[in-house]
Amino acid sequence: MNGNLARKRENGNYTYEDYLSWDDDERWEIIDGWAYMMAAPNEEHHDISWALSLKLESYFRGKPCKPYAAPFEVRLFPHNKRQREQGLVQPDLFVVCDRNKSDGQRINGAPDLVVEILSPATSSYDCVTKLNKYKKAGVKEYWIVDPGNRIVHVCMLQIESDDPVIYDKDDTLKSVTFPGLEIPLGGIFPSE
Repeated sequence: MNGNLARKRENGNYTYEDYLSWDDDERWEIIDGWAYMMAAPNEEHHDISWALSLKLESYFRGKPCKPYAAPFEVRLFPHNKRQREQGLVQPDLFVVCDRNKSDGQRINGAPDLVVEILSPATSSYDCVTKLNKYKKAGVKEYWIVDPGNRIVHVCMLQIESDDPVIYDKDDTLKSVTFPGLEIPLGGIFPSE
């Protein structure tokens, strides 16, 4: 998400049940019991998200996997008995192949692909906190889109190497999890 990242000031014991009681006009994520409010994205973020959404929708049309765009809830660990480790996120974009994970209101379990678009306020949160949580949850592929540097880091979270493949604005991003999903990044990043 773009903009400012605010955190509820309490002792880090927020749960999904707490989240359900909060104002619906605000977007929150909970990781390890800490609540983070997500600000509305700016125009650049929106343009990149829209362009990627169109590519994902086109690729997955007629296939069993389904792409989603924020705001849409994902409970990473819905069956974890330790409430503070459930992990509630709203990725910018994501793909789920197991349709049984959807209850119509949210996704219960790890998506197969997650895309986050960085902003200065969320960079550390997306690149460290969420990356580690996505890996632990079982997300296969994680794209970190960096508009400032016009690059995308593709992280394969369930294989030995933690080294991302980095694509710049002149490259064609190629998914490992979804063969044939190829996105020329020149059409994703707005013109300079």
